[in-house]
Amino acid sequence: MPAVVRTTARPAAAATALAAAAVLALAGCSSATSGTDGSPDDGGPASDTFPVRLDNCGFAAEIPAPPERVVTIKSSTTEMLLALGLGDRIVGTAFLDGPVPESLTDAAADVPALAEPLTDEAPGSEAVLELEPDLIYAGWESNLTAETAGDRETLAALGVATYVSPAACKDPAYMPNPLTFDHVFGEIEEIGRVFGAEDAAADLVAEQRSALAAIEPDDRGLTALWYSSGDDVPYVGAGIGAPQMIMDAAGLENVAADVRDTWTSFAWEEAVAADPDVIVLVDAAWNTAEAKRERLAENPATAEMTAVRNENYVVVPFPATEAGVRNVDAAADVVDQLGALGR
Repeated sequence: MPAVVRTTARPAAAATALAAAAVLALAGCSSATSGTDGSPDDGGPASDTFPVRLDNCGFAAEIPAPPERVVTIKSSTTEMLLALGLGDRIVGTAFLDGPVPESLTDAAADVPALAEPLTDEAPGSEAVLELEPDLIYAGWESNLTAETAGDRETLAALGVATYVSPAACKDPAYMPNPLTFDHVFGEIEEIGRVFGAEDAAADLVAEQRSALAAIEPDDRGLTALWYSSGDDVPYVGAGIGAPQMIMDAAGLENVAADVRDTWTSFAWEEAVAADPDVIVLVDAAWNTAEAKRERLAENPATAEMTAVRNENYVVVPFPATEAGVRNVDAAADVVDQLGALGR
């Protein structure tokens, strides 16, 4: 994943005390909202599809009922729920990577938690548990540790279910290798199951498959470097993650494709030697595309690269660079930008 580490640590003693208090709080909340059989407080029968049990990045996750109070961590998870029409379930957000796309603006307008995120870093457990979530939906495994929102075992003991975007699993047994659009669509379908929103998920997948099929990749055989972050040493899209998946769909040949990782450090000397036709610039608030352009032009070595001399740049917003509902649109946008470039 991109080298952006922003975490909020909590002392172990405080976390332990918090856990004890939260057990009591959540127990009281649970008894007030559901019956002994887990049925809703309206007296209706529990759905036959619940509980949903998942092997999620090697963790046995169990969702007893469709989540009603969700904390999302990272833009990818927030936008997933918005795209599925589940924004009303979001009670807290954190670690957002940028504004939502125009297609989700209306859905986001009805989510107060988006206007006031908990933090622009990985949140601490105290802030998260104060919201009494029944699910924490995390974009990275590192969002769910004792130093961040809480480790998954402790949260489960408190009655808080957790789900990590499967594309972010780091265990080789679970990490997609390589990531494909089928993996992305699989997460959409799985989240549909978690929320009892299978029909909405099926509709979204069908829409995205149609949009993906409509993309006509650039056929010029252009090589590209995916420049995510870094000054002295660039951090680039490697051969098995979302950058590679997007470049494949757009018809670009990744000069770092041989590295079997999602993102990787890549020396400037390697980039200069590869001399890509195109450089994909990731635009983030903390490391803008324009800043990267200036850095490339000012460095005597990189200034002589073909892409830099010809200003053959393609810009992708950071939130679209991680596995999620924006990847198909990102690939289509890359193709459109390539069409405006010379060779």
